[in-house]
Amino acid sequence: QVQLVESGGGLVQAGESLRLSCVASGFAFSISAMGWHRQAPGKQRELVATIFRDGRTNYEDSVKGRFTISRDNAKNTMYLQMDSLKPEDTAVYYCNTRTGYYLWGQGTQVTVSS
Repeated sequence: QVQLVESGGGLVQAGESLRLSCVASGFAFSISAMGWHRQAPGKQRELVATIFRDGRTNYEDSVKGRFTISRDNAKNTMYLQMDSLKPEDTAVYYCNTRTGYYLWGQGTQVTVSS
């Protein structure tokens, strides 16, 4: 049974940082291209950061230079370091494969106040 459990969200002020974690189980995490996705109120879910099995990363333009995705395959865990947060980063953040293949978890709420 696949499980994706996100944590680390919270309420911060603009310019502050948060580190999100995702613990995955039930599938071959270490060989999967994984991604952090987010969904803001009234908007569609979007992919903001990807990490491939070889460690290569991709970022959506609005988060480039501010967010850093990483993974620890030994722990089946993925991270998203978010720096210089902006109010427009407010959303529920989810982890999944890059394509969103598995059932979505509950996500973790990130709220950035101005």
